[in-house]
Amino acid sequence: MQSEQAALTRPRRPQPQPAAHPPQVLRELLARADVQINGTRPWDMRVHDARAYRRILAHWSLGAGESYVDGDWDCERLDMMFERLIRAELDRTVPGLARLKVLAESLRQRLFNLQTAERAHQVGERHYDAGNDVFEAMLDARMIYSCAYWGAGARNLEQAQEHKLEMICRKLELQPGETLLDIGCGWGGLARFAAQRHGARVTGVTISREQLALAEQRCEGLPVTLLLQDYRSLQGRFDKIVSVGMFEHVGLKNYGLYFDTARRLLAPDGLFLLHSIGVDRSAPHTDPWIERYIFPNGKLPSPRELADEVEGRFVIEDWHNFGTDYDRTLMCWAERFEAAWPRLAPRYDEAFRRMFRYYLLSCAGFFRSRQGQLWQLVLTRPERRGAYRSFRPQA
Repeated sequence: MQSEQAALTRPRRPQPQPAAHPPQVLRELLARADVQINGTRPWDMRVHDARAYRRILAHWSLGAGESYVDGDWDCERLDMMFERLIRAELDRTVPGLARLKVLAESLRQRLFNLQTAERAHQVGERHYDAGNDVFEAMLDARMIYSCAYWGAGARNLEQAQEHKLEMICRKLELQPGETLLDIGCGWGGLARFAAQRHGARVTGVTISREQLALAEQRCEGLPVTLLLQDYRSLQGRFDKIVSVGMFEHVGLKNYGLYFDTARRLLAPDGLFLLHSIGVDRSAPHTDPWIERYIFPNGKLPSPRELADEVEGRFVIEDWHNFGTDYDRTLMCWAERFEAAWPRLAPRYDEAFRRMFRYYLLSCAGFFRSRQGQLWQLVLTRPERRGAYRSFRPQA
């Protein structure tokens, strides 16, 4: 945590520079999204320090996020602002010098494998190990850190996450005594649910030490085995496989190996459920600010990228999109995080608070814009016998 706080806390100038004259190019770009600088609407940007303009124009998304965390500007409703920016495709419209830096980052991600086994623990150390107290405050009681399912008439976050877990188990046709592999098991919420409610024998893997320690406590006494391990080194054979919110860390260059590994581990008649964030079209790189401060080495798949890698390895039995539910989930997390801040503040500085607020609310806008999707795919090996019947909870 100390290293992350140090990365976010930068030297501030003793006196802010007046922010009365925003550059015309920035005003014109934001106008495409109906966002004004120093306007009065909830989604308008209020600039406190003129250096925000230089940082945004020089680094675009990265500069905007860093200058927000440093307190150079504010917005009453970041979620509304980002929905407008993304619908206007300003995330894909990069001006001037910033364009060269974005192109350089795209080239880096195309040339190098940023998600090797040696680098796999970076996201655990940088994000998931930030502190269990943050996630306990922000998430539901089971600590499910993925999109909830609100489509079955859920009235609150607890119900929506339970509906999602039950939907997963029903889609997997999970039976008592069956073996379930949970790739990216987090704090053990799904593993515990599958063992308690459906009688499964679960093996879960995570790359976060903080997650593993708490997951072991929560699953004590249940037929659940938890491992601190990269998915590539897994061995064995399982009746069912599930992976929730982990595929976003796999990386395009590893998609083939990921699906080959899942096929190797899945019983011939088994079912594999993949739950992943996706994007509406293929993108050469992830958002630079999210990549640096939240999910290092992340990559969101597009429909084509997923289909290309699944082809010849699995049959797609079901493809369920409920991306709009992530907007509501993130807004719940943001509300809970803010409510918990008074008891978190002694351990975390204001920069951390602004970083997490920016992360949660910008992502809510991303899903609200419909550029962000949330998919659940049910996959089978080609030799599986019998038909698969898709499942959706009834409202």
